[in-house]
Amino acid sequence: MNRLRSHNFHRAWLKVSALTIAAFSPLLFLATIPGLSEPARLVLDVLAWPVDGFPSYEPAEMRFLSALTGGFLLGWGATVWCLSAWAYDTAPEGVRKSMVAGACLWFALDSAGSIASGNGANAWFNVGVLLLVVGPLWLPAER
Repeated sequence: MNRLRSHNFHRAWLKVSALTIAAFSPLLFLATIPGLSEPARLVLDVLAWPVDGFPSYEPAEMRFLSALTGGFLLGWGATVWCLSAWAYDTAPEGVRKSMVAGACLWFALDSAGSIASGNGANAWFNVGVLLLVVGPLWLPAER
């Protein structure tokens, strides 16, 4: 059996996916606090290539959007973690398909929005994140 397509490896990869998704949430939370936003601003600056000092975290709306986004990412990451722990053994194919569908929908909308907003470089970064989040889950686990 191919190790990358084993049931146990897929369950473990779901935890990698969960941590990848949730990893951005502390950064976005800290960006809601004036004076602690520079790391998040720098990440956004890199994602909106070239690095030129844009965007800024000065507007209150930007801090509010960070709070919302950080909360959603933490919740999505926690959901994936819980699915790996509590549902995967019962419905591995349903969990796998749900994870791939959710990640592909995120990728499509996030990338389209990035391109539409003039930040097309982020779509290229999204390719890497998509590959990391989905990883071996593209294919069903072997029985």
